[in-house]
Amino acid sequence: MYNEKVMKEFISPSNVGEVKNANAVGEVGNASCGDIMKISMRIENGIIEEVKFQTYGCAAAVATSSIATKMIKGKTIDEALAITNQEVVEELGGLPAQKIHCSVLAEGAIKAAIKNYLENYKMGNNA
Repeated sequence: MYNEKVMKEFISPSNVGEVKNANAVGEVGNASCGDIMKISMRIENGIIEEVKFQTYGCAAAVATSSIATKMIKGKTIDEALAITNQEVVEELGGLPAQKIHCSVLAEGAIKAAIKNYLENYKMGNNA
């Protein structure tokens, strides 16, 4: 069902956990499948310096969270916002059609975390 790269990211995911002193946190979920993704970041000078995830869900949910964090680490906010769920799928070498929603959640969690940062920190409320 899953290719080798998806299984590798599921079995040995990168960036698992929660960023201490995070200034960006986003959480999304899909009620129909039960997957929940939370991404925390530390953004400095517009660059994502550190990013971690906590995901409750299937192998595809964990794999997309892992690869998405790898894709955005070191990127600017604008570069991270430009990443699409299709790019996440391509980076993993594909996903079964019924698991594409996991890549949508990964994209949504990134966008939610950055929105949180822009609303709460960049505006000087907590920085």
